[in-house]
Amino acid sequence: MKRRSFLEKLVITGGAGLSLSPENAIESSPAVPVEEKHLQGIQVTVPSTVAVGEEFWIGIRLLTKPYFTQWHPIWQRNGATVNGPFNQSSRGIHYMDNVLPAWDKEVEIIGEDGFEGLNRFSFKEGSGPFEGDRRPVRRLEGFRFSRPGVKYIRVKDPETGITGISNPIVVSENKPQYRLFWGDLHCHSIFGDGIRLPEEIHTFARDESFLDVFALTDHTEAITKGQWTYFSEVANDFYEPGRYVTFIGGEWTSPKLGHRNFIYPGDKGPILRCTDPNQDTLQKLYAIARTEGALVIANHTASFGHTTHWDNGHDPECERLVEIYSIGGINEMMFGLNRLSPNRRKDQEVAGSHAIDGLKRGFKLGFIGAGDDHDGRPGDSLHHLQEKPADYKFLRGPGLMGVWAEELTRESVFKALWNRRVYGTTNHRTWLKFSINDAPMGSEIRAGGELSVKIEAAGVTKIERIDLVREGETVRSFEPGMQYFSTNITVNKAGTSTWYYLRLKLAEDHAAWSSPIWIN
Repeated sequence: MKRRSFLEKLVITGGAGLSLSPENAIESSPAVPVEEKHLQGIQVTVPSTVAVGEEFWIGIRLLTKPYFTQWHPIWQRNGATVNGPFNQSSRGIHYMDNVLPAWDKEVEIIGEDGFEGLNRFSFKEGSGPFEGDRRPVRRLEGFRFSRPGVKYIRVKDPETGITGISNPIVVSENKPQYRLFWGDLHCHSIFGDGIRLPEEIHTFARDESFLDVFALTDHTEAITKGQWTYFSEVANDFYEPGRYVTFIGGEWTSPKLGHRNFIYPGDKGPILRCTDPNQDTLQKLYAIARTEGALVIANHTASFGHTTHWDNGHDPECERLVEIYSIGGINEMMFGLNRLSPNRRKDQEVAGSHAIDGLKRGFKLGFIGAGDDHDGRPGDSLHHLQEKPADYKFLRGPGLMGVWAEELTRESVFKALWNRRVYGTTNHRTWLKFSINDAPMGSEIRAGGELSVKIEAAGVTKIERIDLVREGETVRSFEPGMQYFSTNITVNKAGTSTWYYLRLKLAEDHAAWSSPIWIN
């Protein structure tokens, strides 16, 4: 029998906190009463792939202006609390919420052609992620579609008319071979330089961000061997095949050699620290990763101060992924989206350390989006609203990783990561498929002459532009101007070996990048 999670015993002690002024500055006034918080928006999350007749879930969160939660020194408690003593760090990060503290009204659930299931839900029913949680956060089950197609779900407050629209759900006639899952492999807790306990962070990832895949990867140099055992046990406790896949991992944090996350495939693995003499070089890190079957992921590669210099080393047997985007910005190439999106540029970028630079050296790196969250909200961070540290206001929103796997298990998801069937986004769940000669993203293939390229995308917002990139240069572009786009094209192979990937630019300054496909 699965051991009950420490956080499933939680009792929330209250919700009122501080609100935001119209200028998005944090008010210094006393906590705003619950009744003065108003519904500002509705977030709707659904699975990205289902078959006709299959049951699926809908995640709903009713949002208000973000506010700081209160801190309650409750020492006689069975577990951690949303308003507990681990919600503020020495750096000044203080936990913020953006869900209404309480709401007991009804919403309408509106599907498209062939939708079956509840059409109204009252938040008087059930509770939020924690025992006694009155906040309007729910994962509702038992929905179906009887007809195939690209669908969206709308959830509406009938009193105000405020409506939330889901990410696209692609309904296929038959059971899909691969399903699209969403995850984040980079997050920090109070044990590193973030806030909140591991149990709280996993609960947020699973029950508020509705992530399918998650790894809490704290700076391991700040973690003892005993704490590493605790981190591993929490990850294993939360692992639930078919619902929520967790990985054991950490961040090897070298000031000189860059930051690398490591992810283990199973239920155990050794702690890796750059401060350990047996683990203080990339070559030593790679050797242990190969022995353990672990993945190594280069992080925020072009950020000033913790840069990945590709000359320092690379091992194709284990370093198979790179963060194309995180809260630090875009790491694709110098100045973000090839100067297409100025406000996504980082203020300080290190030339020669982008993902493109690694690819041009012959490194076969798949692309993922990541959070690198320090504010206890994986998949939904509010870093830019923190009062401290001062430079947090310049951070971007978190990234997300889309992964095409056969099923939601550690084995299947890790295999997909290893095979680079992944892509990165700026925290949106745009559905994306990319293949060359029917080989999916991340593949290495042999081909000559003409190449058959297939592109299919369904956006959360309008897809403004899709670039087919070859060796860092755009060779074909499309401007759909709609939420769904599909095309088959033929391109001529250039040279004896080459590589292609897709870059998507969407409305509201969002972007996505497929992993490359290599042609030999």
